[in-house]
Amino acid sequence: MITTIVCKELKILFASSLAWIFLALMQLVLAWVFLERLHTFLAIQTQLTQLVNPPGITEVIVVPVFSMASVAFLMITPILSMRMLAEERRNHTLVMLISAPISIAAIVLGKFAALMVFFLLALLLIVMLSGSLLAGGTLDFGLLCSNMLGLTLLAACFASLGLYLSSLFSHPALAALSSMGILLLLWLLDIAMLDVAHPVRYLSLFQHFENFNHGLIDTFSLVFCLLFVVTFLVLTMRQLDGERLHG
Repeated sequence: MITTIVCKELKILFASSLAWIFLALMQLVLAWVFLERLHTFLAIQTQLTQLVNPPGITEVIVVPVFSMASVAFLMITPILSMRMLAEERRNHTLVMLISAPISIAAIVLGKFAALMVFFLLALLLIVMLSGSLLAGGTLDFGLLCSNMLGLTLLAACFASLGLYLSSLFSHPALAALSSMGILLLLWLLDIAMLDVAHPVRYLSLFQHFENFNHGLIDTFSLVFCLLFVVTFLVLTMRQLDGERLHG
């Protein structure tokens, strides 16, 4: 049943031009960052050879691309997630969905999985872009895999939060604005406390992504992201379950 929901959501998503526009714009921006960093690397390559442990193409080119991709995911998540539940409620189809002989968990997990398929497709394009560097050099596959894992976890956190906020509103625009506001707040929290060792900074999703971005697969960051995803998926299920019980 989850597979049916995933296929339905993906069909709706890719039937519209929105998903394709986002993928195209994201690749355009990331390709620009990629080429800029490649130009910088080629310009300083002579100086790098004089260093004892010079950074490679992965550190100079790939890492900034993944960092920019994290910001791109933040920007598009509210727009993608707003229609998942808020639009169904506005169109009066959510009542029929939660009244159907299907578990609330299957509904939520199906919609979450559909969002993740989109993000994984975007991630695949980023990896292919990074892989093009193999034509003229070598990649640090450990660092690349760390960035892939970090960006996947970050996307899952964004998707789960966006899905929960979408379950609270009957207007997609309000769901998108609230999701964007909270995600931006978490990002600004990381920027504002960049040089401050304050416990609040650990609430920033970007703080945990930075560990993966730098090649550090930190257990605390891994567990934090997983708990973040599970928490908001459970909250979404409880929200919809309450609507089912109260008709």
